[in-house]
Amino acid sequence: MKRNEMVLYYTPAPAPHIPLMKSVLVRMGVRIKNVAPEQSRQTVGWLAGLPGFEEIPETDSESGGQPAIPEELLIMKNFSSRRIDELLMNLRRAGVPRIALKAIVTESNSGWTLYELYTELKKEHEAMTVKTAASSLQTDAGPQKDR
Repeated sequence: MKRNEMVLYYTPAPAPHIPLMKSVLVRMGVRIKNVAPEQSRQTVGWLAGLPGFEEIPETDSESGGQPAIPEELLIMKNFSSRRIDELLMNLRRAGVPRIALKAIVTESNSGWTLYELYTELKKEHEAMTVKTAASSLQTDAGPQKDR
């Protein structure tokens, strides 16, 4: 059964690893859709081609109101857990630098704009980074035993 896997990829600027990433996606049979900075107001659902989502027209009053997204985003559509693992492993093996902000298209986030998804991913990433750092410090300190 073909799952119509797709990756929405956003980058604020060209990067040398993009051809490596695209070659991994092509080898895996995954469609890639590049998302441009000016599309940050569009819904994830529309960008992913989901039925029921329409393009949000750019109006003069909206232009410039939303800040640019300064980091890469990798958003996966129609991926199983196994295929996500396979994709991440293949990207790592190809030498693609880790993309910190990743998501799966869900019913909940499909109505969000790309910028809203970015802000949510950023918050989650920062919270996990703090939690990991705290856990690491706790492990490094460890219980002190008398010798």
